[in-house]
Formats: sequence, C-alpha cells, structure tokens
Amino acid sequence: MDSSPKDEMERAYQAGLRLLAYRPRSRQEVRQRLSSRFSDDAVQQVLALLEEQGYLDDVAFARAWRESREAHRPRSAVLIRRELQQRGVAREVADAAVAGLDEEDSAYQAGRHRLRALQGVDSVTFRRRLGDYLRRRGFPSDVVRRTVDRLWQERDQAP
Repeated sequence: MDSSPKDEMERAYQAGLRLLAYRPRSRQEVRQRLSSRFSDDAVQQVLALLEEQGYLDDVAFARAWRESREAHRPRSAVLIRRELQQRGVAREVADAAVAGLDEEDSAYQAGRHRLRALQGVDSVTFRRRLGDYLRRRGFPSDVVRRTVDRLWQERDQAP
C-alpha cells in the first residue's frame, strides 16, 4: 500500500530532524541525505519547513563550522572556506564566515597542539615536521615560518 504525500512529508520531516539532531548541517547536506529516500516534492517541502522553523540555516551553520574549527581543529581561512563549499554552502556565505579569521593565531593554536609529538627532536626535524603539519592545514608559507620560529623559541624558553 502506497503512503500518502502527507505521510511521506511527515517521514521526511522526522528524518530531517534526526539528521540535524546529530550536528548542524547545511541545506545541501540535508537535501542530499533526504533525496535518496523521499520524493523531490517532499524534500523541498521539508527543507522549506526546516528553514522556516530555524533548524536549517546555512549562515548559522557556516559560523558554527568556523567556530568549531577554531576551537578544536584550527585550519586556514582557505581550507575552512573549501570545507564549507564542499558541504554546499554558497561561496558568499563561506567568505563571510571566514572574514576576519586570525590565521596567525589559528596556526599558533594548531602548532601548540602538535608540540607533544615533537618533543626531543632537533631543530631541523622540528621545523620540517611542524612546517609540513601547518602547510597541510592550509596556512600560507609566511605564517608557517613565523609560527614555527615562535614555537621553537618558546620551546627553548620553557622550564
């Protein structure tokens, strides 16, 4: 027995709420997940309803993504922007989310997290490994150089 469009919409809505209960998601992420199980009409209705209720907001999602990255896994503005765009966030929204990001501070925080793994290594190894680590996180060469120098000096000065 086929379900009615209203039943399908309700099931799609509940599935959308479950997706958003795990973590915030972009509109595109929710659309992709729901499209595999529900009709386009039901998905469009659910997306509109979730946006209207404030559960789905790409601007808030992008801001939360940036804040999470800054707090837990620092990255460069370029990499955060790319991650947001891969999740379906519009370029303008991604640009606004990373505007004003302090890459020097982000690189420093990322480097500090890596220091334990670099204890007891010589200067050349320290600089190569930490520099590579920061470059993989998208930081520009000049920021990497200054951050590596700063952390090497702080390491030497630590009691």
